[in-house]
Amino acid sequence: MFLTLEITLGFILGVTGEESMSRERAFIGEISRQTGLSVHTIRYYEAEGLLQEAARTDSGYRTYAPKTVEQLRFIRKAQELGFSLDEVRELLVLRDRSAGACSHVKSLVREKLASVNGKLRELGSMQKDLKRVLTECNRQLKRHQPDGGGRCPVLVKLEATHNTSDFVHRRTATRIDRPA
Repeated sequence: MFLTLEITLGFILGVTGEESMSRERAFIGEISRQTGLSVHTIRYYEAEGLLQEAARTDSGYRTYAPKTVEQLRFIRKAQELGFSLDEVRELLVLRDRSAGACSHVKSLVREKLASVNGKLRELGSMQKDLKRVLTECNRQLKRHQPDGGGRCPVLVKLEATHNTSDFVHRRTATRIDRPA
């Protein structure tokens, strides 16, 4: 005995159960492949409330709505710009409510930019300090070549110095104090 399906106006052939869910939704592994994020990271974001809680199949597997990929890409891009997870959470709320969000987002971006500029100044200062330490290291090694059992003179000075800036700026101060 054979069954014949006659296609008529309004005819819908449906699939039920987990097969249907997997077509509309994606398993966590697929979401991971599409976003480049690890399964662990996706679960973490879900636990932190950055993603809507995943639906579960009858077998207990997580399945995610198609919009999850877009949301995860948004989260990743915001983090690449230096936003913390708390700030990303705030951005997600602002994204969902368009009215009046632009000025608040602009303010958040300004704050983040100011923070980055401060860090750049700190890094510039650290770079100068490291150059001074390297110069001091080279100078010390020319004077006192450590033998096989000797210690690096810079390490000795770092251990004896209570304030790192004293060690780093000492060479500059010494030069100024010397007669020309």
